[in-house]
Amino acid sequence: MMVANKQGEITDLLQPFQRFGINLGLVRIKKLLAELGNPQEKVPFIHVAGTNGKGSVCAYLSSILTEAGYKTGRFISPHLISWNERISINNQYIGDDDLIKILHHIKEIIALRPADSPPEEYPTQFEVITAASWLYFAQCQVDVAVMEVGLGGRLDATNVSDRPLASIITSISREHWQRLGDTLAKIATEKAGVIKQGCPVVVGKLPPEAHEVVMEKIKTLQCPYILIEPAQKITKNQQPWATHQGIEYPLSLNGDIQLHNSAIAIATIQILINKGWHINNQAIIEGMKKTRWQGRLQWIKWQNKSILIDGAHNVDSAKILRNYVDTLDKKTTWVMGMLSTKDHQGILKTLLKSGDQLILVPVPDHSSTEPRELAHIAQQTCPDLDKIQIASELFQGLNQALTMTKNKANTIVICGSLYLLGYFLGNIPET
Repeated sequence: MMVANKQGEITDLLQPFQRFGINLGLVRIKKLLAELGNPQEKVPFIHVAGTNGKGSVCAYLSSILTEAGYKTGRFISPHLISWNERISINNQYIGDDDLIKILHHIKEIIALRPADSPPEEYPTQFEVITAASWLYFAQCQVDVAVMEVGLGGRLDATNVSDRPLASIITSISREHWQRLGDTLAKIATEKAGVIKQGCPVVVGKLPPEAHEVVMEKIKTLQCPYILIEPAQKITKNQQPWATHQGIEYPLSLNGDIQLHNSAIAIATIQILINKGWHINNQAIIEGMKKTRWQGRLQWIKWQNKSILIDGAHNVDSAKILRNYVDTLDKKTTWVMGMLSTKDHQGILKTLLKSGDQLILVPVPDHSSTEPRELAHIAQQTCPDLDKIQIASELFQGLNQALTMTKNKANTIVICGSLYLLGYFLGNIPET
């Protein structure tokens, strides 16, 4: 149970570390983990990197492993509503009291440092929550943790152990180029940092330039590897299913991209089975069936209207969203906000089609792009939109969308930023 005042306490405990910003590097996290007794060394783990698909793959893996009877930790980022979402065991979020206790402990450990410790040794907010996950998983003696990379891979705070059960690279496309490099090869080099000497690697479909870099790293480190072919779509009982490696399973997450992501998960499970883990086909089927992943091609009921929400915030994830929306055979009313660091033109060009409607809103509490600026780009990118409107706030924008679609069959879609989705989900009654 998450209590409002305890949520405030969690935020207050993490707030001081926000001033250290995003600062890639392993020195601070390794120092902190050493002070905590190196909990990461007690946790068998699967490391999941990639531009898109990480969250879905983590969700599939943790669901299957839980179903197979293993005590399974999962660490993800960012969260949509509460910090607790980032750390879970058997798909149950860490409780407020446990998270508060661990964060207090971490602060006390840091307070023991000499008074003249240089400021650059202080951990970032992401490093603190990552350390909290390793500590919690070690304390709870999980059988396995599924660890999602925050940013990149090589210098990410999750990259602190050399013996993953498996390393996964789901996909590579141009995102966070300001920090990871301005070519796919440079981005691939950073993400390939999760590949470790002799440890198995699962590789999703990558652009040739990125694939070459990853394969070179695999070869250098002499790793066994699996290159993924997407699963095949089938229909069972009028429901979407897939078949891969002789296993037929239901697809509980929307979009054809899940044929790719689910195949990655099954290949990873196969690696564990080959290592002697007991995971039968029934656990895989049930695990797939029970998989949930909030904010990705998810339908939500709001004001008696089904609204599609999706965290698409780069060109590749926008393609996935557009492909799914195209299967609905309706015009689309987009309610969209984006951070200032994103490829605005690329995303708008991918999503918008003639006759669509667009409502632009700011992303609350983050470095948001001005809606007027996005409107200007949208007008140039897709001049034959039905309507472009600006709203000062998301729910005002949604009310405008309801009015605009009153006599139309349009699909209303909220997208452009995971933080925008988090604001939406955090301000509607629980569904």
